[in-house]
Amino acid sequence: MGRKGTGVAIVSDSSYEITFTFKGKRCRERVKAKPCPANTRKLTQFRAAILHAIEKGEFDYAKTFPKSGHAAELAERPGDVLTVESYFDTWLKRKKVELKASTYKGYELIVNRWVIPKFGKLPLSDLKRAPIRDWLATIDADKAKDKKVSNKRLSNIQSCMRSALGDAAADEIIDANPLAGYTYARAERPADGDGGDEIDPLSPDEQKAVLGALRASDSNMVKFALWTGMRTSELIALNWSDIDFVGGYVRVRRALTREAKGEVEFPKTNAGRRDIRLLAPAAAALDAQKPLTFLSELDGPVFETSAGERFSGSHQVWRIWKSALKRAGVRYRNPYQTRHTYASMMLSAGEHPMWVAKQMGHADWTMIARVYGRWMPSADTEAGNRAVEKFAGNAGEFTGKSTAKLAKTG
Repeated sequence: MGRKGTGVAIVSDSSYEITFTFKGKRCRERVKAKPCPANTRKLTQFRAAILHAIEKGEFDYAKTFPKSGHAAELAERPGDVLTVESYFDTWLKRKKVELKASTYKGYELIVNRWVIPKFGKLPLSDLKRAPIRDWLATIDADKAKDKKVSNKRLSNIQSCMRSALGDAAADEIIDANPLAGYTYARAERPADGDGGDEIDPLSPDEQKAVLGALRASDSNMVKFALWTGMRTSELIALNWSDIDFVGGYVRVRRALTREAKGEVEFPKTNAGRRDIRLLAPAAAALDAQKPLTFLSELDGPVFETSAGERFSGSHQVWRIWKSALKRAGVRYRNPYQTRHTYASMMLSAGEHPMWVAKQMGHADWTMIARVYGRWMPSADTEAGNRAVEKFAGNAGEFTGKSTAKLAKTG
């Protein structure tokens, strides 16, 4: 039935082999079909169509033979053959050595919980913006509660996917990153704080009540947080060697998150690596903490758990904080409010926003002005007058004439 020279040959009782040349390579592909004259004619015509497509430059190996071992090698784009699941799994393994442990943990959760279950079987090249956008518009954070995910979660999902697809485009696995320059977000009230939460600082009375409801070491830690603006992850990574009592500042160089599993991480930005001025209340908290942990280890943690160990993650501090607020009868808000409380106290007292920004680890003070603007003192009522007196010359006379003219025309 299959004759030599036709490129179509019977190789078993249930299949044929088609032979052709593509990109200078001799290719052989098995096709399941029961040998008979009719099938031989059909496969001869099928081969002729392949040769015609190759001649016109329109042959797509991956679509014609999707299960072929040669598909990935001879595909116009590797992404036509590579599935989303396969690519993202490989990408995660590569990124593990490049990312902070907490960042990697977040990416791993997004890939395995969200991306692969939805798009895993899809060829990577078919992952386009429209289906991603439509999916983001409908996914639920908790289907049992029919609760939509927040814009923060949507942003995290897109950030992970954008990074992975950007690498795929750079490696020429796909033509372009479908999420480049695009972000989907729902219409909702934006979060106020840089920690993604509502800004709700503690009043002096609330601070006093909470500190009084804590054991000595924890009270020192919270007081120190209130007067340095440090993040919880930075507090629990703090060693005594990071405190410069002579210079009067705290060196922030590390953070410790639950995802890091006991390994310290470094700030993402240069601004995050900062020296915080040691204000009197913070210094007093350290003085009170010295008898408790200063001599326990040569370069040990400043703050420890009740078991005398370093905190393993911020979640432990959250439990302590929640219990203290309950005992103190103070309305609950999360521990990040110690950072917001620091910012609001500094700004309300008239400290320069740029100084506050540097103390908190921000590169500039635009975020400080945007987020904490309402705690900044009202503008000086005399602002601008000194410049008028110095540079405007006849400003007073000009202003008087203009006012009279306006009154007349009015």
